[in-house]
Amino acid sequence: MVDEGLLMILICIFALMNDNMLKKIKELEKISLKLEPNAAARKVARKKVIEYTEGFLENIYSLKAYDLTEEKGKGIFSSPISDTPIEIDEAIKLVFDNVDTHGLNPASGGHLGYIPGGGIYYSALGDYMADITNRYAGIFFASPGAVRMENMLIDWMNGIVGYSKQASGNLTTGGSLANLIAVVTARDAHKIKSKDIEKTVIYLSEQAHHSIDKSIRIAGMGECVHRFIPIDEKFRIKPDELERMIADDKANGLIPWLVIAAAGTTDVGAIDPLDEIGDITHKYNLWFHIDGAYGGFFALTDEGKKLLKGIEKSDSVIIDPHKSLFLPYGLGVVLIKDKKHLYESHHYFANYMQDALKDADELSPADLSPELTKHYRSLRLWLPLKLLGIAPFRACLEEKLLLAKYFYDKIKNTKRFEVLLEPQLSVVVFRYIPEKGDTDAFNERILEEVHKDGRIFFSSTRINGKFMLRICVLAFRTHIETIDLALDIIIEKVELVKS
Repeated sequence: MVDEGLLMILICIFALMNDNMLKKIKELEKISLKLEPNAAARKVARKKVIEYTEGFLENIYSLKAYDLTEEKGKGIFSSPISDTPIEIDEAIKLVFDNVDTHGLNPASGGHLGYIPGGGIYYSALGDYMADITNRYAGIFFASPGAVRMENMLIDWMNGIVGYSKQASGNLTTGGSLANLIAVVTARDAHKIKSKDIEKTVIYLSEQAHHSIDKSIRIAGMGECVHRFIPIDEKFRIKPDELERMIADDKANGLIPWLVIAAAGTTDVGAIDPLDEIGDITHKYNLWFHIDGAYGGFFALTDEGKKLLKGIEKSDSVIIDPHKSLFLPYGLGVVLIKDKKHLYESHHYFANYMQDALKDADELSPADLSPELTKHYRSLRLWLPLKLLGIAPFRACLEEKLLLAKYFYDKIKNTKRFEVLLEPQLSVVVFRYIPEKGDTDAFNERILEEVHKDGRIFFSSTRINGKFMLRICVLAFRTHIETIDLALDIIIEKVELVKS
């Protein structure tokens, strides 16, 4: 029999513990509610942010494309993360002083280096809406509308490259993850096992983007035999050499399985002969992957369609809306001709996700990529396409092709300049040949002076061991005035270095 006195004591103790717990919960709730600012607080913060971003946009054409500073944003460390909050004005000032006034300004039309990004305004609004509503876009069960939106965009892009309704794809964070998904899908579709890896062969050009090599290594295929296909004077894969290498490898008991071509290389913007390569891969039953991160969306233009003839013969393609559709960084796309292969490589089942299997009449992005948690990133592409239509995007791409040709014609006809080749897309590689002295060193000095100036930014590369200057015309704010300014600055810096 339980002692009644002891029982009462235990009841009192439990009641006290419960009261203390409730008190603690209320205290924590009071503090945690700071994460939910009220309408007035939201309005104040939003007004400050809008004022700052509007000021940025209003001055964008006069801001430097590159700001070479000694501090390099170190001041951000002066305000460490802590329990003490700061006001929105102070936070914005920290961003302005330490982020937005140092280094490359990718939003500038003067950004002519690497492969420029974009940053169109309506895409930012799409991100804002997506972040506020915070739809979980990985599983159809969780947000059928968000998944339908992504799949609709995938279907549209499959149509651009000439794939059928049997194709699928995934919106990724960028070309690197997109390439990884494609390589993994190709590996599994060809049933490459670990015991076969050292006998399997991958064919690619030395112009292939470094993310290809990274994807191959991460996919566990780093020990595959790599064949670097000879390229022609325009830096394009030679199809006859590719076929010879495949035939030789098969005759020697190796297992050819993957050919990787480019629809716009980073160095020079070269487009490999996709049509001929497609025929060869079909003949020998190899997976044909195209890295079109930079050049794929030029298929929206008449000239681009001609240049990209044969892209539809591939088994997979990657394209980056944050490059040639001018979106903010953070959106790449992988397209796979046969959705069955993509699904088989990436789908999964877990007991805790059993509810997600109910009533799914669309493929879920989480079954088509390594990601389970999926940001509602389709809205950043869907909203500008719906608000603007496709025509402005097509016109902007056509404009960039013509601007690159304009720059090429001008610099080619300027005394003592050497131009590597006529641009296929929007990359021009060139250098100045001084009357005496080291040509590489002279061009390095030109680049240094351009960077110090900061009104425009372009980059460099090495081609056949030579230091070359390189511009890529792709930023949506780059117009004829920008190219004329770039030409003037280049001549100005040549004269400065000569002196």
